[in-house]
Amino acid sequence: MRALLVAPRFPVTYWGFQHALPYAGARASLPPLGLISVAALLPADWELRLVDTNVRELDYADLAWADVVLTGGMRIQAPSMRAILARAHAAGVPSVVGGPAPTSSPGELAEADVIFRGELEGRSDELLSAIEAVQSGAGAQVVPPRDAHPDLADVPVPRFDLLDLDRYASMSVQYSRGCPYHCEFCDVVELFGRRPRVKSSAQVLAELAELHRLGYHGSVFFVDDNFIGNRKAVLGLLEPLAAWQEERHRPFNMYTEASVNLAADERLLGAMTAAGFDAVFVGIETPSTAALAGAGKTHNLKHDLLESVIRLQRAGLEVMGGFIVGFDQDDERVFEAQRAFIAAAAVPLAMVGMLTALPGTPLERRLRREGRLREQSSGDQFARHNFIPSMDEAALLSGYAGLMTEIYGADAYYQRVQTFVDRAGRVPHRPVAPAQAAALVRAIVGIGVLSRRRKHFWRLFAHTARRAPHNLVRAVTHAIMGEHMIRYTDEELLPRIRRAQAAGRAERAAVASEPTQAELRAS
Repeated sequence: MRALLVAPRFPVTYWGFQHALPYAGARASLPPLGLISVAALLPADWELRLVDTNVRELDYADLAWADVVLTGGMRIQAPSMRAILARAHAAGVPSVVGGPAPTSSPGELAEADVIFRGELEGRSDELLSAIEAVQSGAGAQVVPPRDAHPDLADVPVPRFDLLDLDRYASMSVQYSRGCPYHCEFCDVVELFGRRPRVKSSAQVLAELAELHRLGYHGSVFFVDDNFIGNRKAVLGLLEPLAAWQEERHRPFNMYTEASVNLAADERLLGAMTAAGFDAVFVGIETPSTAALAGAGKTHNLKHDLLESVIRLQRAGLEVMGGFIVGFDQDDERVFEAQRAFIAAAAVPLAMVGMLTALPGTPLERRLRREGRLREQSSGDQFARHNFIPSMDEAALLSGYAGLMTEIYGADAYYQRVQTFVDRAGRVPHRPVAPAQAAALVRAIVGIGVLSRRRKHFWRLFAHTARRAPHNLVRAVTHAIMGEHMIRYTDEELLPRIRRAQAAGRAERAAVASEPTQAELRAS
């Protein structure tokens, strides 16, 4: 069997860093870890090819070679997945789709011959049987998810060898699945459960060893939704990971996602930085205690959020913050509260999105009961609500636009970076990789000479060289990422908000023009 694995395209978003990738000499931010993990579970005698449409176009020769096409991903990639499925159908090649999007909303990807829902580990036979059924003319197949989540103890090393490693700004691995918390708006628990399942230290080190064997040096993202969901287990991983890194002269700097209570665990913090972690994404969401309580994010209420961010930074971890506006408890004061918190916390990469009701979440179920759902979420949190918000929508969109204009203005962004590099503690030294050196040169020319932000760049460069030279690489890296964040805000997000405002005005005008019940009776 010749299987063609096709990774769907991500649209331009904050997370894609598309405007920053040329400085890194890359075509995509991260590889399709899900597909190369699936590849490792397919029969050993199958021939495999991978096409990542974020890196290159899918062409007819790829489809002509294939006996089956496998694709899958997140909801925000659904338009690209549908296009891939349509091309496979036109070429007469059976297609399979899997991953979070078809698991939560299988009806939106009905073009596939096989819809595989849930996790594949321990279920490869179900996938193969469905493909065989399609090839024998039995018609479209839907493989339902199992109630129990698979153990990760026997998960093989992903097929990193299928990747063109030089095309990516970072690599990714996964240590755990699941989260012990149950926030109303989050679909992680719905997809992966509340009991964090982990791989062994040997499994994780084998994955990193494979990347190292293939010649990769640089950034590695642990894609776990909450890396410290099982703190006892993760402590058992970090000590051998630190030793492995030291033995190989620290080939990787690593980053991940974790809950804010990481800041209260000094032992865990020290173990993470010793192992080579230098950044963490934290779901801060909002400084509003009422909104946190309403969303069920009660673990954030147990900690001073600003103090926690500063503690993480001083330990050497950059904090990338997730923030949300549009909770039912929000009013027009929330925008200034968010702006002030982001500035004081010095979070350069502040991902502020609109609340969205993802399929299968408690939030979606509640809003459906209340009759407030408009449509299925696209998975894009940087867009209009997919439900009727409790705040006046015109005020919500206007406040959101003002907040994003402020935090991703060059002055405010570079000030946060400067405060962060002053505050950030040292992390274990890692040699500058050739790719980093090349990115530095491209940044000096592209930002320091050609960009409208060249004055900001050189001011940050000089300040960091004088006050915190150990963070100079971090400062330049943030200047590069800032090119994306600032441009995306100006060129993509703000025009999108203006279109949403226009749509809202049109809807209100249509409602206002409809005759009232009294007018209908009178006529």
